[in-house]
Amino acid sequence: MKTIYSLFASILLLWGIIAAVSPKPTLYIIGDSTVKNGSGRGQDNMWGWGSFLHEHFDTTRIHLENHAIGGRSSRTFITEGRWDKILTDLKPGDFVIMQFGHNDNSAINDSTRARGTIKGLGEETEEIDNLLTKKHEIVHSYGWYMRKYVDETKAKGAIPIICSPVPRNSWKEGKIATSEAGHRQWAEAVAASNGAFYLDLFGLIVPQYEAVGEEKVKNEFFTPKDNTHTNEAGAKLNASSVVKGLKSLKKCSLKQYLKK
Repeated sequence: MKTIYSLFASILLLWGIIAAVSPKPTLYIIGDSTVKNGSGRGQDNMWGWGSFLHEHFDTTRIHLENHAIGGRSSRTFITEGRWDKILTDLKPGDFVIMQFGHNDNSAINDSTRARGTIKGLGEETEEIDNLLTKKHEIVHSYGWYMRKYVDETKAKGAIPIICSPVPRNSWKEGKIATSEAGHRQWAEAVAASNGAFYLDLFGLIVPQYEAVGEEKVKNEFFTPKDNTHTNEAGAKLNASSVVKGLKSLKKCSLKQYLKK
């Protein structure tokens, strides 16, 4: 009997050692200001949903890093070197959840932001001398950049999850208006063609907004500064919608790290 107890104790010890030396998976979050605004600490009561996502996860079992930054598009998050820094640390079993599109409609080349992408999913390019960065650049389509994120995530053995852009506080005849020209559909198409999971955040959030109405959404979920940036309550609603979407993904292993 003592031998059995000793064997059992040894197995438990071995499991403990394995658990101690095995690194936790990391969930990397990338996107724009609707995912993390400023430093992510709610300056001017402007929050992104990525700042509250950790509240839904068992952080003893998974590590979360929110690398989203305001003003970036699917293009400039790459050209500024932010994606390369994540790729350096990305390992098998990690996750990357991404949401771009709000800023991809901007100008492709100007002296203030130069962050736009070519509309659609194609392989066409535009060669520019960037007026902002003073660098020569080849600009691709939104679909091209999103495929790059997905393919490079998978090449590292990690799992990509694409989100549609979240809705703005933009209404027409009592209904939320689609503000991003095609980016919701293009995001879904990239996920389908390149083997990523897809969360239709627009589709998940809009019914919640329309159920309470335009006035309440404006006063309770958005800042008075514009129709894009959520306050704390709005960001938490969006984060809960991300979680709701994750739970609906049948084969996505990320949901096993959610709090019970």
